[in-house]
Amino acid sequence: MQYPAPLAHLIDSYLKLPGIGEKTATRLAFYTLDMPTEDVHNFSTALNAVKEKLRRCSICGNITEEDPCSICADQNREQSTIMVVEQPKDVMAFEEMGEYNGLYHVLHGVLSPMDGIGPEEINIKSLILRLQKQDKVKEVILALNSTPEGEATAMYIGKLIKPAGLKVTRLAAGLAVGSDIEYANSITLKRAVQGRTSI
Repeated sequence: MQYPAPLAHLIDSYLKLPGIGEKTATRLAFYTLDMPTEDVHNFSTALNAVKEKLRRCSICGNITEEDPCSICADQNREQSTIMVVEQPKDVMAFEEMGEYNGLYHVLHGVLSPMDGIGPEEINIKSLILRLQKQDKVKEVILALNSTPEGEATAMYIGKLIKPAGLKVTRLAAGLAVGSDIEYANSITLKRAVQGRTSI
């Protein structure tokens, strides 16, 4: 059956979301069609706002409305430690834990030669430049997911940083291999941070 053009376009739009197949996209489109007009407008406004109002922090790469972000601008945070994470959602996970009070650096991905993602495609260069400028930094924590790509990225960054004489650590046991930081509970994350080891 051929759907009216606006509905077909909405289905195609939902199909662009990760993990959404044809049936789910169609179900979501029909659900949206039945939503109150005000809710649809609010949903549309929220979608536009995240694209128009959010940007990357010029220092750490985290998502923010203001530049620099509130974490980088906070002089009460521990300035000697930078935790390197894959995505902004990982920053949120550590902040919810409440046990880490240092700074962050968001890579926005990991090295994956099979997918054509090399060092130039992720936020590594700005990390190196940042470390050269900020002489207060003594330790870099590589808090990357325990996947083959995450491990390879951690090793690559570690080799770049170690000659500068900085302490380079990885998260300790507590995060299972193949697991994502965003799905770990706060106790697991706390143990991982507290038990990090040098690489």
